[in-house]
Amino acid sequence: MSQDSRLPLTGAEYLESLKDGREIWLHGKKVKDVTTHPAFRNSARSIARLYDALHDPETKDILTRPTDTGNGGYTQRFFQPDTSPEDLFKTRDAIAAWSRLTYGQMGRSPDYKASFLATLGANPEYYGEYADNARYWYKEAQEKNWFFNHAIINPPVDRDKPIDEVKDIFIHKVGETDEGIIVSGAKMVATGSALTNYNFIAHYGALAIPSPEFALVFVADMASPGIKLISRPSYELNAAVTGSPFDFPLSSRFDENDTVIIFDKVLIPWQNVLVNGDVDKANSFFAESGFLNRFTFHGVTRLAVKLDFVSGLLMKALRGNGTDKFRGVQAQIGEVIAYRNMFWALSDAMALNPQPSANGTVIPNIDYGLAYRVFMSDGWPRIKDIIETVVAGSLIVQPSSVKDFQNEELRPYIDQLYRGSNGIEAEEKIKVIKLLWDVIGTEYGGRHELYERNYSGNNENIRMENLFMAQERGQAQYFEDFAQQCMDDYDMNGWVNDTWINPDDMNVTFNIEEK
Repeated sequence: MSQDSRLPLTGAEYLESLKDGREIWLHGKKVKDVTTHPAFRNSARSIARLYDALHDPETKDILTRPTDTGNGGYTQRFFQPDTSPEDLFKTRDAIAAWSRLTYGQMGRSPDYKASFLATLGANPEYYGEYADNARYWYKEAQEKNWFFNHAIINPPVDRDKPIDEVKDIFIHKVGETDEGIIVSGAKMVATGSALTNYNFIAHYGALAIPSPEFALVFVADMASPGIKLISRPSYELNAAVTGSPFDFPLSSRFDENDTVIIFDKVLIPWQNVLVNGDVDKANSFFAESGFLNRFTFHGVTRLAVKLDFVSGLLMKALRGNGTDKFRGVQAQIGEVIAYRNMFWALSDAMALNPQPSANGTVIPNIDYGLAYRVFMSDGWPRIKDIIETVVAGSLIVQPSSVKDFQNEELRPYIDQLYRGSNGIEAEEKIKVIKLLWDVIGTEYGGRHELYERNYSGNNENIRMENLFMAQERGQAQYFEDFAQQCMDDYDMNGWVNDTWINPDDMNVTFNIEEK
Protein backbone atom coordinates (compact mmCIF):
# COMPACT_ATOMS: atom_id res chain seq x y z
CA MET A 1 0.00 0.00 0.00
CA SER A 2 1.23 3.46 -0.84
CA GLN A 3 2.32 5.73 1.97
CA ASP A 4 -0.44 8.01 0.67
CA SER A 5 -3.29 5.79 -0.52
CA ARG A 6 -4.52 8.54 -2.82
CA LEU A 7 -1.43 8.41 -5.01
CA PRO A 8 -0.09 6.05 -7.67
CA LEU A 9 2.59 3.51 -6.84
CA THR A 10 6.13 4.74 -6.38
CA GLY A 11 8.98 2.83 -7.97
CA ALA A 12 9.82 1.10 -4.70
CA GLU A 13 6.18 0.14 -4.10
CA TYR A 14 5.91 -1.24 -7.61
CA LEU A 15 8.98 -3.44 -7.09
CA GLU A 16 7.60 -4.64 -3.77
CA SER A 17 4.28 -5.51 -5.43
CA LEU A 18 6.04 -8.03 -7.67
CA LYS A 19 7.12 -10.15 -4.70
CA ASP A 20 3.85 -12.06 -4.67
CA GLY A 21 4.81 -15.68 -5.33
CA ARG A 22 4.06 -15.58 -9.06
CA GLU A 23 5.15 -18.67 -11.00
CA ILE A 24 7.65 -17.88 -13.74
CA TRP A 25 9.79 -20.49 -15.48
CA LEU A 26 13.15 -19.81 -17.12
CA HIS A 27 15.72 -22.44 -18.16
CA GLY A 28 13.79 -25.16 -16.35
CA LYS A 29 13.73 -23.38 -13.01
CA LYS A 30 11.22 -21.29 -11.12
CA VAL A 31 12.17 -17.66 -10.67
CA LYS A 32 11.95 -16.82 -6.98
CA ASP A 33 11.94 -13.04 -7.24
CA VAL A 34 11.86 -11.06 -10.50
CA THR A 35 13.17 -7.95 -8.76
CA THR A 36 16.48 -9.65 -7.94
CA HIS A 37 16.82 -12.31 -10.65
CA PRO A 38 19.41 -11.19 -13.27
CA ALA A 39 16.99 -12.06 -16.07
CA PHE A 40 14.45 -9.43 -14.95
CA ARG A 41 15.88 -7.09 -12.33
CA ASN A 42 17.02 -4.18 -14.52
CA SER A 43 13.91 -4.26 -16.69
CA ALA A 44 11.86 -4.12 -13.49
CA ARG A 45 13.87 -1.10 -12.40
CA SER A 46 13.24 0.57 -15.75
CA ILE A 47 9.51 0.27 -15.06
CA ALA A 48 10.03 1.49 -11.47
CA ARG A 49 11.67 4.59 -12.94
CA LEU A 50 8.44 5.34 -14.80
CA TYR A 51 6.47 5.18 -11.56
CA ASP A 52 8.91 7.50 -9.82
CA ALA A 53 8.48 10.02 -12.64
CA LEU A 54 4.78 10.33 -11.66
CA HIS A 55 5.94 11.84 -8.36
CA ASP A 56 8.87 13.89 -9.67
CA PRO A 57 8.08 17.66 -9.68
CA GLU A 58 9.92 18.01 -13.01
CA THR A 59 7.67 15.51 -14.84
CA LYS A 60 4.52 15.20 -12.74
CA ASP A 61 2.59 18.02 -14.47
CA ILE A 62 3.20 16.53 -17.92
CA LEU A 63 2.45 12.95 -16.92
CA THR A 64 -0.53 13.30 -14.58
CA ARG A 65 -3.87 14.91 -13.88
CA PRO A 66 -6.34 14.72 -10.97
CA THR A 67 -8.30 11.50 -10.64
CA ASP A 68 -12.03 11.55 -11.38
CA THR A 69 -12.82 8.91 -8.75
CA GLY A 70 -13.24 11.27 -5.82
CA ASN A 71 -10.14 10.12 -3.93
CA GLY A 72 -8.38 13.47 -4.29
CA GLY A 73 -5.28 11.97 -5.92
CA TYR A 74 -3.72 12.12 -9.35
CA THR A 75 -3.11 9.59 -12.10
CA GLN A 76 -1.09 9.05 -15.25
CA ARG A 77 -3.17 10.84 -17.89
CA PHE A 78 -3.85 7.84 -20.14
CA PHE A 79 -5.63 5.97 -17.33
CA GLN A 80 -8.54 8.39 -17.78
CA PRO A 81 -10.71 9.04 -20.84
CA ASP A 82 -10.59 12.42 -22.56
CA THR A 83 -13.43 14.73 -23.52
CA SER A 84 -11.78 17.07 -26.04
CA PRO A 85 -9.03 17.14 -28.66
CA GLU A 86 -7.02 19.47 -26.43
CA ASP A 87 -7.05 17.00 -23.52
CA LEU A 88 -6.30 14.10 -25.83
CA PHE A 89 -3.27 15.97 -27.18
CA LYS A 90 -1.99 16.49 -23.62
CA THR A 91 -2.48 12.78 -23.01
CA ARG A 92 -0.43 12.05 -26.13
CA ASP A 93 2.37 14.16 -24.68
CA ALA A 94 2.19 12.18 -21.42
CA ILE A 95 2.56 8.92 -23.34
CA ALA A 96 5.56 10.37 -25.17
CA ALA A 97 7.18 11.68 -21.97
CA TRP A 98 7.00 8.26 -20.32
CA SER A 99 8.26 6.56 -23.48
CA ARG A 100 11.30 8.82 -23.63
CA LEU A 101 12.47 7.35 -20.32
CA THR A 102 12.98 4.03 -22.15
CA TYR A 103 13.98 5.57 -25.52
CA GLY A 104 10.84 4.04 -27.06
CA GLN A 105 12.15 0.54 -26.35
CA MET A 106 9.42 -0.69 -23.99
CA GLY A 107 6.09 -0.95 -25.79
CA ARG A 108 4.33 -2.62 -22.84
CA SER A 109 4.79 0.16 -20.30
CA PRO A 110 2.00 0.50 -17.69
CA ASP A 111 0.16 3.11 -19.77
CA TYR A 112 -0.08 0.69 -22.71
CA LYS A 113 -2.88 -1.26 -21.03
CA ALA A 114 -4.42 1.98 -19.83
CA SER A 115 -5.65 2.10 -23.42
CA PHE A 116 -8.17 -0.51 -22.31
CA LEU A 117 -8.63 0.41 -18.66
CA ALA A 118 -9.87 3.94 -19.35
CA THR A 119 -12.65 2.55 -21.55
CA LEU A 120 -14.04 0.78 -18.48
CA GLY A 121 -14.83 4.16 -16.97
CA ALA A 122 -16.00 5.78 -20.19
CA ASN A 123 -18.51 3.06 -21.02
CA PRO A 124 -19.09 0.55 -18.21
CA GLU A 125 -22.58 -0.12 -19.56
CA TYR A 126 -20.97 -1.93 -22.49
CA TYR A 127 -20.30 -4.85 -20.12
CA GLY A 128 -23.95 -5.36 -19.22
CA GLU A 129 -24.40 -7.40 -16.06
CA TYR A 130 -20.69 -6.91 -15.30
CA ALA A 131 -20.80 -3.09 -15.53
CA ASP A 132 -20.02 -2.72 -11.83
CA ASN A 133 -16.89 -4.81 -12.34
CA ALA A 134 -15.81 -2.40 -15.08
CA ARG A 135 -16.38 0.53 -12.74
CA TYR A 136 -14.39 -1.16 -9.99
CA TRP A 137 -11.35 -1.85 -12.16
CA TYR A 138 -11.46 1.62 -13.69
CA LYS A 139 -11.26 3.15 -10.23
CA GLU A 140 -8.67 0.67 -8.92
CA ALA A 141 -6.37 0.98 -11.93
CA GLN A 142 -6.62 4.74 -12.17
CA GLU A 143 -5.90 5.43 -8.51
CA LYS A 144 -2.88 3.11 -8.24
CA ASN A 145 -1.79 2.94 -11.91
CA TRP A 146 -1.41 -0.82 -11.53
CA PHE A 147 0.73 -2.41 -14.22
CA PHE A 148 -1.61 -4.42 -16.45
CA ASN A 149 -0.68 -6.42 -19.50
CA HIS A 150 -2.82 -8.38 -21.93
CA ALA A 151 -2.73 -11.71 -23.71
CA ILE A 152 -5.33 -12.01 -26.46
CA ILE A 153 -3.77 -14.27 -29.13
CA ASN A 154 -4.21 -18.03 -29.25
CA PRO A 155 -0.97 -20.03 -29.44
CA PRO A 156 0.08 -21.16 -32.95
CA VAL A 157 -1.35 -24.65 -32.51
CA ASP A 158 -4.03 -26.27 -34.74
CA ARG A 159 -5.00 -22.94 -36.26
CA ASP A 160 -6.47 -24.88 -39.14
CA LYS A 161 -9.20 -26.13 -36.79
CA PRO A 162 -12.22 -24.36 -35.28
CA ILE A 163 -11.46 -22.88 -31.86
CA ASP A 164 -13.82 -25.20 -30.01
CA GLU A 165 -11.90 -28.22 -31.32
CA VAL A 166 -8.71 -27.12 -29.55
CA LYS A 167 -9.88 -27.21 -25.94
CA ASP A 168 -6.61 -28.63 -24.74
CA ILE A 169 -4.84 -25.41 -25.77
CA PHE A 170 -7.15 -22.39 -26.03
CA ILE A 171 -8.53 -20.47 -23.03
CA HIS A 172 -12.01 -21.65 -22.04
CA LYS A 173 -14.21 -21.94 -18.98
CA VAL A 174 -14.15 -25.34 -17.31
CA GLY A 175 -16.48 -24.54 -14.43
CA GLU A 176 -18.12 -22.00 -12.10
CA THR A 177 -18.28 -21.69 -8.33
CA ASP A 178 -19.77 -19.20 -5.91
CA GLU A 179 -16.39 -17.46 -5.98
CA GLY A 180 -15.99 -17.13 -9.74
CA ILE A 181 -15.23 -18.94 -12.99
CA ILE A 182 -12.57 -21.62 -13.50
CA VAL A 183 -10.49 -21.31 -16.67
CA SER A 184 -7.85 -23.41 -18.40
CA GLY A 185 -5.77 -22.97 -21.54
CA ALA A 186 -3.01 -20.69 -22.79
CA LYS A 187 -2.51 -17.33 -24.46
CA MET A 188 0.40 -15.58 -26.15
CA VAL A 189 2.36 -13.39 -26.50
CA ALA A 190 2.24 -12.27 -22.89
CA THR A 191 4.95 -9.67 -23.40
CA GLY A 192 6.15 -8.15 -20.15
CA SER A 193 3.82 -10.29 -18.03
CA ALA A 194 6.60 -11.34 -15.67
CA LEU A 195 6.71 -7.72 -14.49
CA THR A 196 3.00 -6.91 -14.38
CA ASN A 197 0.49 -6.95 -11.54
CA TYR A 198 -2.47 -8.14 -13.60
CA ASN A 199 -3.17 -9.65 -17.00
CA PHE A 200 -6.18 -8.87 -19.14
CA ILE A 201 -7.41 -11.86 -21.15
CA ALA A 202 -9.66 -11.55 -24.21
CA HIS A 203 -9.85 -12.76 -27.81
CA TYR A 204 -8.41 -11.41 -31.04
CA GLY A 205 -7.88 -13.37 -34.21
CA ALA A 206 -9.06 -14.28 -37.66
CA LEU A 207 -11.38 -17.01 -36.34
CA ALA A 208 -14.44 -15.98 -34.34
CA ILE A 209 -15.27 -17.58 -31.01
CA PRO A 210 -17.94 -20.20 -31.77
CA SER A 211 -19.30 -21.18 -28.35
CA PRO A 212 -19.97 -19.67 -24.89
CA GLU A 213 -17.23 -21.44 -22.93
CA PHE A 214 -14.59 -19.58 -25.01
CA ALA A 215 -16.42 -16.23 -24.79
CA LEU A 216 -14.47 -14.72 -21.92
CA VAL A 217 -12.99 -11.34 -21.03
CA PHE A 218 -11.46 -11.12 -17.57
CA VAL A 219 -8.70 -9.77 -15.35
CA ALA A 220 -6.18 -12.23 -13.86
CA ASP A 221 -4.01 -11.49 -10.85
CA MET A 222 -0.50 -12.65 -11.73
CA ALA A 223 -0.18 -14.34 -8.33
CA SER A 224 -3.26 -16.53 -8.92
CA PRO A 225 -2.60 -20.22 -8.20
CA GLY A 226 -2.45 -22.16 -11.46
CA ILE A 227 -1.05 -19.33 -13.60
CA LYS A 228 2.33 -20.18 -15.07
CA LEU A 229 4.57 -18.10 -17.32
CA ILE A 230 7.05 -19.88 -19.60
CA SER A 231 9.64 -17.31 -20.64
CA ARG A 232 11.72 -17.12 -23.77
CA PRO A 233 15.49 -16.65 -23.23
CA SER A 234 16.26 -13.47 -21.33
CA TYR A 235 18.31 -10.95 -23.30
CA GLU A 236 18.95 -9.12 -20.05
CA LEU A 237 20.47 -12.26 -18.56
CA ASN A 238 22.51 -12.93 -21.69
CA ALA A 239 23.85 -9.37 -21.58
CA ALA A 240 24.83 -9.73 -17.93
CA VAL A 241 26.62 -13.03 -18.58
CA THR A 242 28.49 -12.08 -21.76
CA GLY A 243 29.09 -8.35 -21.54
CA SER A 244 28.50 -5.06 -19.80
CA PRO A 245 26.19 -2.04 -20.11
CA PHE A 246 28.75 -0.61 -22.58
CA ASP A 247 28.31 -3.70 -24.77
CA PHE A 248 24.53 -4.14 -24.38
CA PRO A 249 23.10 -0.77 -23.32
CA LEU A 250 19.48 -1.60 -24.27
CA SER A 251 19.04 -5.34 -23.83
CA SER A 252 20.59 -5.14 -20.36
CA ARG A 253 17.74 -2.95 -19.03
CA PHE A 254 14.73 -2.81 -21.41
CA ASP A 255 14.05 -6.48 -22.18
CA GLU A 256 10.28 -7.08 -22.04
CA ASN A 257 10.45 -10.81 -21.71
CA ASP A 258 7.85 -12.53 -23.90
CA THR A 259 6.04 -15.47 -22.37
CA VAL A 260 3.28 -17.97 -22.89
CA ILE A 261 0.75 -17.62 -20.09
CA ILE A 262 -0.84 -20.89 -18.95
CA PHE A 263 -4.04 -21.22 -16.93
CA ASP A 264 -4.38 -24.56 -15.17
CA LYS A 265 -7.85 -24.53 -13.60
CA VAL A 266 -7.41 -20.97 -12.36
CA LEU A 267 -10.12 -19.32 -10.29
CA ILE A 268 -11.08 -15.90 -11.66
CA PRO A 269 -13.14 -14.06 -8.99
CA TRP A 270 -16.52 -12.77 -10.17
CA GLN A 271 -15.32 -9.20 -9.60
CA ASN A 272 -12.69 -9.75 -12.30
CA VAL A 273 -15.11 -10.97 -14.97
CA LEU A 274 -16.20 -8.62 -17.78
CA VAL A 275 -17.61 -11.01 -20.40
CA ASN A 276 -18.82 -14.52 -19.60
CA GLY A 277 -20.49 -16.61 -22.28
CA ASP A 278 -21.61 -13.73 -24.53
CA VAL A 279 -20.25 -14.85 -27.90
CA ASP A 280 -21.15 -11.66 -29.78
CA LYS A 281 -19.59 -9.45 -27.12
CA ALA A 282 -16.39 -11.49 -26.96
CA ASN A 283 -15.99 -11.36 -30.74
CA SER A 284 -16.75 -7.64 -31.12
CA PHE A 285 -14.96 -6.37 -28.02
CA PHE A 286 -11.69 -5.52 -29.79
CA ALA A 287 -13.29 -3.01 -32.16
CA GLU A 288 -16.34 -1.85 -30.20
CA SER A 289 -14.93 -1.13 -26.74
CA GLY A 290 -12.64 1.73 -27.82
CA PHE A 291 -9.58 -0.37 -27.03
CA LEU A 292 -8.46 -0.48 -30.69
CA ASN A 293 -8.53 3.31 -31.00
CA ARG A 294 -6.58 3.85 -27.82
CA PHE A 295 -3.92 1.14 -28.08
CA THR A 296 -2.96 2.28 -31.58
CA PHE A 297 -2.69 5.82 -30.18
CA HIS A 298 -0.22 4.60 -27.57
CA GLY A 299 1.62 2.48 -30.11
CA VAL A 300 2.16 5.17 -32.73
CA THR A 301 3.37 7.64 -30.10
CA ARG A 302 5.83 5.12 -28.65
CA LEU A 303 7.14 4.30 -32.13
CA ALA A 304 7.56 7.99 -32.94
CA VAL A 305 9.68 8.44 -29.81
CA LYS A 306 11.73 5.40 -30.79
CA LEU A 307 12.38 6.95 -34.20
CA ASP A 308 13.53 10.21 -32.58
CA PHE A 309 16.12 8.13 -30.75
CA VAL A 310 17.13 6.04 -33.76
CA SER A 311 17.38 9.06 -36.07
CA GLY A 312 19.84 10.76 -33.73
CA LEU A 313 21.82 7.57 -33.20
CA LEU A 314 22.07 6.95 -36.95
CA MET A 315 23.38 10.45 -37.58
CA LYS A 316 26.00 10.05 -34.83
CA ALA A 317 27.14 6.73 -36.30
CA LEU A 318 27.52 8.17 -39.79
CA ARG A 319 29.42 11.20 -38.50
CA GLY A 320 31.81 8.77 -36.82
CA ASN A 321 32.28 6.97 -40.13
CA GLY A 322 32.89 10.22 -42.01
CA THR A 323 30.05 9.46 -44.46
CA ASP A 324 27.40 11.85 -43.15
CA LYS A 325 28.06 14.36 -45.96
CA PHE A 326 27.69 11.85 -48.81
CA ARG A 327 24.67 12.71 -50.95
CA GLY A 328 23.31 9.16 -51.09
CA VAL A 329 23.73 8.71 -47.34
CA GLN A 330 21.95 11.98 -46.65
CA ALA A 331 19.04 10.78 -48.78
CA GLN A 332 18.80 7.64 -46.63
CA ILE A 333 18.90 9.66 -43.41
CA GLY A 334 16.15 11.82 -44.84
CA GLU A 335 13.99 8.76 -45.47
CA VAL A 336 14.34 7.65 -41.85
CA ILE A 337 13.36 11.14 -40.68
CA ALA A 338 10.39 11.06 -43.09
CA TYR A 339 9.13 7.89 -41.37
CA ARG A 340 9.64 9.61 -38.05
CA ASN A 341 7.64 12.63 -39.24
CA MET A 342 4.84 10.46 -40.62
CA PHE A 343 4.29 8.61 -37.33
CA TRP A 344 4.33 11.83 -35.32
CA ALA A 345 1.80 13.28 -37.80
CA LEU A 346 -0.46 10.25 -37.36
CA SER A 347 -0.19 10.70 -33.60
CA ASP A 348 -1.14 14.38 -33.95
CA ALA A 349 -4.04 13.54 -36.24
CA MET A 350 -5.41 10.84 -33.92
CA ALA A 351 -5.49 13.35 -31.06
CA LEU A 352 -6.75 16.42 -32.90
CA ASN A 353 -9.43 14.68 -34.98
CA PRO A 354 -10.98 12.30 -32.43
CA GLN A 355 -14.19 10.34 -32.67
CA PRO A 356 -17.07 10.76 -30.22
CA SER A 357 -17.47 7.94 -27.73
CA ALA A 358 -19.71 7.03 -24.81
CA ASN A 359 -20.91 9.47 -22.18
CA GLY A 360 -19.37 12.60 -23.68
CA THR A 361 -15.87 11.19 -24.08
CA VAL A 362 -13.73 11.10 -27.22
CA ILE A 363 -11.35 8.45 -28.53
CA PRO A 364 -8.43 8.80 -30.95
CA ASN A 365 -9.27 8.68 -34.64
CA ILE A 366 -9.25 5.06 -35.76
CA ASP A 367 -8.55 5.79 -39.45
CA TYR A 368 -5.09 7.04 -38.63
CA GLY A 369 -4.61 4.34 -36.00
CA LEU A 370 -5.29 1.61 -38.56
CA ALA A 371 -2.92 3.29 -41.03
CA TYR A 372 -0.20 3.21 -38.37
CA ARG A 373 -0.73 -0.53 -37.87
CA VAL A 374 0.01 -1.19 -41.53
CA PHE A 375 2.91 1.20 -42.02
CA MET A 376 4.69 0.28 -38.79
CA SER A 377 4.99 -3.32 -40.00
CA ASP A 378 6.76 -2.10 -43.14
CA GLY A 379 8.42 1.00 -41.69
CA TRP A 380 10.68 -0.49 -39.05
CA PRO A 381 12.10 -3.25 -41.32
CA ARG A 382 12.79 -0.54 -43.92
CA ILE A 383 14.58 1.64 -41.36
CA LYS A 384 16.62 -1.37 -40.21
CA ASP A 385 17.56 -2.01 -43.85
CA ILE A 386 18.70 1.59 -44.26
CA ILE A 387 20.86 1.41 -41.13
CA GLU A 388 22.49 -1.81 -42.30
CA THR A 389 23.11 -0.30 -45.74
CA VAL A 390 24.61 3.05 -44.79
CA VAL A 391 26.40 2.18 -41.54
CA ALA A 392 27.48 -1.06 -43.18
CA GLY A 393 30.60 -2.87 -41.96
CA SER A 394 31.07 -0.59 -38.95
CA LEU A 395 28.32 -2.59 -37.27
CA ILE A 396 30.54 -5.68 -37.41
CA VAL A 397 33.97 -4.14 -36.93
CA GLN A 398 33.78 -3.54 -33.19
CA PRO A 399 35.87 -4.87 -30.31
CA SER A 400 34.40 -7.94 -28.64
CA SER A 401 33.68 -6.20 -25.34
CA VAL A 402 34.63 -3.37 -23.03
CA LYS A 403 37.46 -5.61 -21.77
CA ASP A 404 39.41 -4.90 -24.96
CA PHE A 405 39.47 -1.22 -24.07
CA GLN A 406 40.63 -2.06 -20.57
CA ASN A 407 43.61 -4.11 -21.76
CA GLU A 408 46.76 -1.96 -21.67
CA GLU A 409 48.41 -3.90 -24.50
CA LEU A 410 45.44 -3.59 -26.86
CA ARG A 411 44.29 -0.09 -26.00
CA PRO A 412 46.82 1.83 -28.16
CA TYR A 413 45.80 -0.18 -31.22
CA ILE A 414 42.11 0.32 -30.51
CA ASP A 415 42.54 4.06 -30.01
CA GLN A 416 44.38 4.29 -33.33
CA LEU A 417 42.49 1.87 -35.56
CA TYR A 418 38.94 2.25 -34.24
CA ARG A 419 38.95 6.03 -34.05
CA GLY A 420 36.17 7.93 -35.75
CA SER A 421 36.15 10.78 -38.22
CA ASN A 422 35.49 14.39 -37.29
CA GLY A 423 37.69 14.20 -34.20
CA ILE A 424 35.65 11.40 -32.60
CA GLU A 425 37.75 9.13 -30.40
CA ALA A 426 37.57 5.33 -30.56
CA GLU A 427 35.71 4.92 -27.28
CA GLU A 428 32.95 7.31 -28.36
CA LYS A 429 32.65 5.79 -31.83
CA ILE A 430 32.40 2.24 -30.55
CA LYS A 431 29.94 3.29 -27.85
CA VAL A 432 27.63 4.57 -30.60
CA ILE A 433 28.14 1.49 -32.78
CA LYS A 434 27.44 -0.95 -29.94
CA LEU A 435 24.28 0.95 -29.03
CA LEU A 436 23.11 0.91 -32.66
CA TRP A 437 23.94 -2.81 -32.94
CA ASP A 438 21.82 -3.48 -29.86
CA VAL A 439 18.97 -1.65 -31.61
CA ILE A 440 19.03 -3.80 -34.74
CA GLY A 441 21.60 -6.59 -34.66
CA THR A 442 21.69 -8.41 -31.34
CA GLU A 443 19.10 -11.02 -30.42
CA TYR A 444 17.31 -8.21 -28.60
CA GLY A 445 17.39 -6.13 -31.78
CA GLY A 446 16.09 -9.03 -33.86
CA ARG A 447 13.21 -9.49 -31.45
CA HIS A 448 12.38 -5.78 -31.83
CA GLU A 449 12.04 -6.18 -35.58
CA LEU A 450 9.65 -9.10 -35.08
CA TYR A 451 7.79 -7.08 -32.45
CA GLU A 452 7.29 -4.05 -34.71
CA ARG A 453 6.12 -6.31 -37.54
CA ASN A 454 3.55 -8.19 -35.45
CA TYR A 455 2.74 -5.94 -32.48
CA SER A 456 -0.60 -4.80 -33.89
CA GLY A 457 -1.87 -8.09 -35.29
CA ASN A 458 -1.27 -10.53 -38.07
CA ASN A 459 -0.19 -9.32 -41.48
CA GLU A 460 -3.54 -9.80 -43.20
CA ASN A 461 -5.82 -8.63 -40.40
CA ILE A 462 -4.16 -5.24 -39.97
CA ARG A 463 -4.81 -4.56 -43.64
CA MET A 464 -8.27 -6.08 -43.90
CA GLU A 465 -9.46 -4.11 -40.88
CA ASN A 466 -8.91 -0.87 -42.79
CA LEU A 467 -11.44 -2.16 -45.32
CA PHE A 468 -13.87 -3.53 -42.74
CA MET A 469 -13.81 -0.33 -40.71
CA ALA A 470 -14.39 1.74 -43.85
CA GLN A 471 -17.37 -0.47 -44.72
CA GLU A 472 -18.80 -0.31 -41.21
CA ARG A 473 -18.50 3.47 -40.93
CA GLY A 474 -19.87 4.18 -44.41
CA GLN A 475 -16.56 5.38 -45.78
CA ALA A 476 -16.33 2.60 -48.36
CA GLN A 477 -19.69 3.67 -49.78
CA TYR A 478 -18.54 7.29 -49.81
CA PHE A 479 -15.42 6.29 -51.76
CA GLU A 480 -17.55 4.49 -54.34
CA ASP A 481 -20.04 7.34 -54.49
CA PHE A 482 -17.21 9.80 -55.05
CA ALA A 483 -15.89 7.69 -57.93
CA GLN A 484 -19.45 7.40 -59.30
CA GLN A 485 -19.79 11.19 -59.18
CA CYS A 486 -16.93 11.44 -61.66
CA MET A 487 -18.46 8.72 -63.85
CA ASP A 488 -21.78 10.57 -63.86
CA ASP A 489 -20.15 13.57 -65.54
CA TYR A 490 -20.20 11.81 -68.92
CA ASP A 491 -21.77 9.03 -70.95
CA MET A 492 -21.24 7.57 -74.41
CA ASN A 493 -22.60 10.75 -75.99
CA GLY A 494 -20.10 12.99 -74.15
CA TRP A 495 -20.42 15.39 -71.21
CA VAL A 496 -23.85 15.34 -69.58
CA ASN A 497 -23.93 19.05 -68.69
CA ASP A 498 -22.70 22.31 -70.20
CA THR A 499 -19.76 22.85 -67.85
CA TRP A 500 -17.43 21.24 -70.39
CA ILE A 501 -17.38 21.40 -74.20
CA ASN A 502 -17.68 18.21 -76.24
CA PRO A 503 -14.89 17.70 -78.82
CA ASP A 504 -17.28 17.26 -81.78
CA ASP A 505 -15.75 20.23 -83.59
CA MET A 506 -12.18 18.99 -83.14
CA ASN A 507 -12.17 15.21 -83.06
CA VAL A 508 -10.31 13.75 -86.00
CA THR A 509 -10.56 10.06 -85.22
CA PHE A 510 -14.37 9.99 -85.10
CA ASN A 511 -14.74 12.09 -88.29
CA ILE A 512 -12.56 9.98 -90.60
CA GLU A 513 -14.65 8.77 -93.51
CA GLU A 514 -13.82 5.42 -95.04
CA LYS A 515 -13.10 5.68 -98.77
